[in-house]
Amino acid sequence: MNMTGKPDKSAETAKNPLKEIIQPFIDVVHAPRALWGVNLSYLLEGFCYFGVLGYLAMYFNNYVGLSDTQAGPMVGVLTWGITLSMFFFGGRVDKWGVRLALIASICLMIIGRVLLAAGPSLGLAAGLWSPLFFVSLAALLFVVLGYGLYQPAAYAAVREFTTPKTASMGYAMLYALMNLGGWLPTFFAPIRKSIGISGAYWVYVAFTLLGLLLLISILSRKTVERAIENARAATGKAEAKTDAGSAKSEESFSILRWLKNHPLADKKFAFFIFALMPVQTLFAHNWLTLPMYVERAYRGTWVGDHFEAATNFNPLLIFILVPIVAAVTQKRKVYNMMIAGTAVMAAPTFLLAIGPGFWTLLGYLVLMTVGEAMWQPRFLQYAAEIAPEGRTGAYMGVAQFPWFLTKVVASLYSGWFLTHYCPKEGPTHTETMWFFYGLIAVLSTVMLVLAKGWLGKDFKTRAE
Repeated sequence: MNMTGKPDKSAETAKNPLKEIIQPFIDVVHAPRALWGVNLSYLLEGFCYFGVLGYLAMYFNNYVGLSDTQAGPMVGVLTWGITLSMFFFGGRVDKWGVRLALIASICLMIIGRVLLAAGPSLGLAAGLWSPLFFVSLAALLFVVLGYGLYQPAAYAAVREFTTPKTASMGYAMLYALMNLGGWLPTFFAPIRKSIGISGAYWVYVAFTLLGLLLLISILSRKTVERAIENARAATGKAEAKTDAGSAKSEESFSILRWLKNHPLADKKFAFFIFALMPVQTLFAHNWLTLPMYVERAYRGTWVGDHFEAATNFNPLLIFILVPIVAAVTQKRKVYNMMIAGTAVMAAPTFLLAIGPGFWTLLGYLVLMTVGEAMWQPRFLQYAAEIAPEGRTGAYMGVAQFPWFLTKVVASLYSGWFLTHYCPKEGPTHTETMWFFYGLIAVLSTVMLVLAKGWLGKDFKTRAE
């Protein structure tokens, strides 16, 4: 029996581990239509985003005429720009609602991708600070603004459309489906070879437009309202939270109150998210370093000629592993999962320090992905759930701020490492590059372990 006088089912669940693993999948299958509308949109957007991103450094090399050291920061404009955009515009989601925010965000991304695809055919001069350079920069800024709304809106939708019973798997499925979309560009090698990178970008424009049409048709206003009502009906606290949130919104704005209630005012929360920066550099190297590394270090082999297969292998594994790991570890403490996950993610980087080889590359991709599946979705869930009602978008944006800094820093030094250890022409010494990258990544685990006595105690995991 528990404190409510009802039978405690935890012992029964513990005796049936298979049911414990399978039940979350059953719960999410019966999720509302609105949630699956968001999932489908996230799948297509993951496909388009990672497809464009995987070619972006080469786009700036081949069309805009930039060197590796110049192309790296331009890729960073997209990746860290998205995170900065979420930091400032995530709060718009809470005011506009998830449906309007998702539609507006995709429209902005369509404009940006059209400019990116059309740029090389405009006959503009190339080079740093050239007309083509500025057209490409404008294209990235439209995508950046769109994503500043898109990801906070998607995670806010999961919070609004799910119950405590389905929330964990809902967040995990959203993250997994985005990565399934990120794996689909694996099959774009023939398209790239036949019509070039700019031609492949036009294909991504078409899929972005398709995603917009599907979102509008599935995620109608009535569908959204019904999903929210059902979620509130299943959670007794929902209406009370909503009323409390309305009362707070009527209070006059105070800068002191804003600073006091800001997520970064919580020292433990701030340390926690900033401690993850070193291991997050490995995410950034998936597009800043890995495509060029595989193409150059494995030149003349099938792997090098089809570098998309290697660089997009991680999203496929994430799609498979994240729901399984979420089901198995849903009762594990967030902090312990962070320590274990960051360690498993960082350690295999040293496999690449052995040197280029099929098995070292495969081992790195598999083990790194296992670590990512252990901690990343739980962190995103944590950031969404600690937010007070009506402020999920804002909290998601703030939680991404260290990720913004990581993308900035990694984009500034990745080109230097490629130039010195994995150049486009000449001998390569990639072992040194990955050794340094491994030393950086493992710092996250070290900091979390050292701070466990202070940070792990009374660690806040839900909004009060």
